[in-house]
Amino acid sequence: MIKIGDYNIMKVGHTVDFGAYLVTDNEDDPEILIPKRYINLAETREGDELEVFVYRDNEGRLIATTEHPYAKVGEFAFLSVKDVSRVGAFLDLGLSKDVLCPFREMRAEMRKGGIYLVYIYLDDTTQRLVASAKIEKFLGNVLPHYRMGDVVEALVYSHEPGLGYKVIVDNLHNGMIYENQLFAPLELGQTVHALVSKVREDGKIDLVLGDKAKDRSRDLAERILDALEETDNHQLDITDKSDPAAIQAAFGCSKKDYKKAIGLLYRQRMITLGDGFIQLVK
Repeated sequence: MIKIGDYNIMKVGHTVDFGAYLVTDNEDDPEILIPKRYINLAETREGDELEVFVYRDNEGRLIATTEHPYAKVGEFAFLSVKDVSRVGAFLDLGLSKDVLCPFREMRAEMRKGGIYLVYIYLDDTTQRLVASAKIEKFLGNVLPHYRMGDVVEALVYSHEPGLGYKVIVDNLHNGMIYENQLFAPLELGQTVHALVSKVREDGKIDLVLGDKAKDRSRDLAERILDALEETDNHQLDITDKSDPAAIQAAFGCSKKDYKKAIGLLYRQRMITLGDGFIQLVK
């Protein structure tokens, strides 16, 4: 099943002068084109697997790209307006094709060059990506199931002086980080990892910034060092580009946490990064 507006792992069916066709299990769209500007045609072979982002172009055709948009379907992001037309505002999504925010989905008039917080969703009729600035209708629609101390991702989107910062928690819930619990101000558009301190009866979540995520990275970094010490050549063939399943099997962690841990070790000059391996600095 192809996920439009999201990342997909797809196999190359065959190549043509202008790109390659990727095989799908969709009867209506059995093949999806990835234009040649996104791949190296000389090195692309039938059966190769590619991670691609899929969306519909101006003519409604499915297109694959190796570009990474600023947000996918179901996510919030601050985007800049590239143009305004009679149908709405076109925002820079980080793709070759801009995303439309129709006038009906604006909270206030959008101007060219302005930056606005929007939610990306898939239009039911056209199956095209659409942006909405009416973010409230996309928040709080599911009950939060967090425990105190859980680590979440929070997007800072509003500042209330004297109170704190409104945030979007895990692209699903409203949250608040209070000023009297901060050592430094936050920036609008900033994404932070925070700890759940309380889930209120209305479903909104109080958060605090803490060191649990940093402690997790340090603990994992120590385990990586131990693993390097135990090898004969002080090398591991698991890097930040390794398959997530291999990382999970070796260290029981996500690829994101592993990248943070080896980044910490690299900045401390305790490891070097090679082509397909990491090595302990002697």
